[in-house]
Amino acid sequence: MANESVTCKPQTRRDCVKYGGAIVGGSLLAGCTGDGDGDEERTAATESSSTDPYTVSMEPVGDVTFDRVPERWVAYDGGYADMAVALGQADGLAGTGMADRYYTHVYDELAGVDVDRSVLEAYPDVHTKEEFYELDCDVHLYDPQMLINWFEWSDDDVEEIVDNVAPFVGNLIFRRSDEWHDYRYYTLYEAFETVADVFQETARYDAFAELHDEFIADVRAQLPSEEARPDVFVTYDETDQPDSFSPYRLDDGGTSTKQWRDLGPTDALADTDIDHLSTTDRGNLDYEGLLDLDPEIILVRGHERKSAAEFRDTVLAYMESHPVGNELEAVRNGRVYRGGYLYQGPIHNLFLTERAAKQLYPDVFGDVTDDAELFDRQRVADIVNGEF
Repeated sequence: MANESVTCKPQTRRDCVKYGGAIVGGSLLAGCTGDGDGDEERTAATESSSTDPYTVSMEPVGDVTFDRVPERWVAYDGGYADMAVALGQADGLAGTGMADRYYTHVYDELAGVDVDRSVLEAYPDVHTKEEFYELDCDVHLYDPQMLINWFEWSDDDVEEIVDNVAPFVGNLIFRRSDEWHDYRYYTLYEAFETVADVFQETARYDAFAELHDEFIADVRAQLPSEEARPDVFVTYDETDQPDSFSPYRLDDGGTSTKQWRDLGPTDALADTDIDHLSTTDRGNLDYEGLLDLDPEIILVRGHERKSAAEFRDTVLAYMESHPVGNELEAVRNGRVYRGGYLYQGPIHNLFLTERAAKQLYPDVFGDVTDDAELFDRQRVADIVNGEF
């Protein structure tokens, strides 16, 4: 479909008409954004907005050209929402998909960093065309192929929203096991850099990347030898009385297991033919199957609203009372922990890596329930707030 130029009225951003191009591999042009007022004064660390068009590229949509820096945005998952917040864009949040899996409590430890939960409560699971029209955002941080494969959208539906509302920029990166995802994947920081390009906030991105690299290098320098590291099993089960276990492979490459790969434990599934959880493979293990693996550590996802103590009093307590579960080494030794977020952005990743280091190597980094901090919270807050 050919792009059509439009003339934007100067009064408000809402008077601007969005326009777009091909969905995959083509050029998606976003229409005017911004409210027509002069640029606000910004800190020296933050790049100023420009009225000159600029282009961002990300599979599966290809090139996306913006006339102005987006102000109002919606993200499907907490990982992309966290990226935008890290880039100082929290005020532009209009809603998310899967708000129940967007964990904003981590921002409580960062001075001056906050997300309006009422926005998430008003639009907690944005995935219909009607919602996209109603929100009228400047950019949608979504992989459109996810909408097609999870929510039965068509290519025409995607193109309609691009034409009439705003473009999509996003790539489903939390796992790499879906057959329909036959295009490039991105690492967490590759995707984060692209989102930084969308918001023209590369200085903040660079500061985060430097902090992240220093933090990971420092933690890795303290790890025990490979042969002294534990083997772990990552699973998903959000019930307090788990009786089946959906497996995740650490070598999947998705962002949801980044902290484990960075910390180098052995994957309990490494020498098995057990597949990673995906859209088409919902296989799981029972306790007997898990006992065959008998990992040293079990990491159970789906319990991030619980504290460490609440998790132990419910999930671990149930496994200890189970006639087969209590035979597992991890259960006998009390090494069953919360397994981290499915969707994590750069801020989430810092907190999750710190927690994972304590779960895996308490003799080195301290117990998971202690208050020891492995990265500088104030430095993170300063980057988000543009004071760096």
